[in-house]
Amino acid sequence: MDRPSGGVQAAGGAGLRAAARHGAARAVAGAEARGTGHAPKGAGPGWRGARPGPVGARAAAAPPAPGPVRPVVLSWSGGKDSALALARLAADPQVRVVGLLATSNEVTGRISIHGVRRALVEAQARALGLPLWWVPLPDPCSNADYEERMARALARLAGRGVRAVAFGDLFLADIRAYREGQLARAGMTALFPLWGKDTRELAGEVVASGIRAVVVASGPDLGPRWLGRPYDARFLAELPATVDPCGERGEFHTFVYDGPAFREPVAFRPGERVERGGFWYLDLLPAAPGEPDGSPGRAL
Repeated sequence: MDRPSGGVQAAGGAGLRAAARHGAARAVAGAEARGTGHAPKGAGPGWRGARPGPVGARAAAAPPAPGPVRPVVLSWSGGKDSALALARLAADPQVRVVGLLATSNEVTGRISIHGVRRALVEAQARALGLPLWWVPLPDPCSNADYEERMARALARLAGRGVRAVAFGDLFLADIRAYREGQLARAGMTALFPLWGKDTRELAGEVVASGIRAVVVASGPDLGPRWLGRPYDARFLAELPATVDPCGERGEFHTFVYDGPAFREPVAFRPGERVERGGFWYLDLLPAAPGEPDGSPGRAL
């Protein structure tokens, strides 16, 4: 695994802790700008978000009115929540997922927060049959730089006719508000197909659906022994009671290598384990040597 100048970023752990101390919304751009991923999961009121109540019995029972199918891009981390969000969107007849959007550190060549190599994320996109658009972030990168690059990417997506971006966030209200504000400035809408659901139920749904994932990052509450473990019923049963079963507060992150939407599994092998700022990361290596087949993700 590459070392500090080119490996999994030490700012992963720092970004998560900063979110808890200073407010998640303010830390979103900072964590991504430092090459540590989609929204940091370091704050929140608890495991379960508030369940949205029905507007009324009649409204709750009425089916959604038919309307035009909206093209949607999914913010993609490569983990289980992204995969489950994709499944939810695929089951919605009013939207059509037209691509995946991911941020990466342009120096290290790794997707943010999870620290997975771009080649493996691109292999996920090929297995899903979806275009992948990268937002490359400089290293170092200020919050202003991050927001400028994201705004540029969103403008280009809007130019392609995309007016909505979906996220796999579960209950962190500050992060949701930040995303909604960012999308609103671009004249776009943010969608949250998993929002407010009980995370224990969502974790069980991930396992039952056939989504296959392994743990690639773990925080101080778990440590290195959880790295490389499959995200399955045994994993969930053995998690400490203080750890969210979906890792929504940054306790762990996963890499999805197979599932119902995959044309074929993504082949990989485990590499080096490394500690950065109290967080542990597992480097995943493409199983086959050489460059990945097919076209790489395109920068926006």
